[in-house]
Amino acid sequence: MGKKGHLPRCGPAASTGENVSTRAIQWLRKQGISFAVVTYDHQIKGAAFAAQATGFPLDRTVKTLVVDLGGGAFGLALMPGDHKLATKKLARVLGVKKAALADAPNAERLTGYRVGGISPFGIRRPLAVAMEASLMVHPRVLVNGGQRGIMLEMHPQDIAAGLNCRLGDLLVEGGRRPDRKVKSR
Repeated sequence: MGKKGHLPRCGPAASTGENVSTRAIQWLRKQGISFAVVTYDHQIKGAAFAAQATGFPLDRTVKTLVVDLGGGAFGLALMPGDHKLATKKLARVLGVKKAALADAPNAERLTGYRVGGISPFGIRRPLAVAMEASLMVHPRVLVNGGQRGIMLEMHPQDIAAGLNCRLGDLLVEGGRRPDRKVKSR
């Protein structure tokens, strides 16, 4: 894992959030994991808007998905923003029979964060975490910082180690999201 501190800021539209603090940021500081805060004007939920607003590539903008693993168990899937989650592959990686996306009320209850601001760090209840292995090839990725409009630029290896992620292929075959313009409100 990286040492406590900050990485260089990314993206032309991004700004550093030196005075910003969330449970996710507090958790990372306590663990001594490096990150840089990147803030943007949140207008629309989703990785596509976050990538566009920060100037960071969508394939390196991580979306945190809360998943229902059945039997009252839940987990997290960390995915590139430009791909869809293959729930059958996720179930295999996490060693369960099936997986499905959790509904918004459960996602918010389990993590303590609002949809559109869900971070894998500092969540209310420990959950199993699977991370798409292809994210590991990037030097840095953006992941939600626990509040809408706050992203964290980090080394993917630090995310995987800090959360004890299970790495695997979680992508829908041919499931790359088409490039699309995001309309602001």
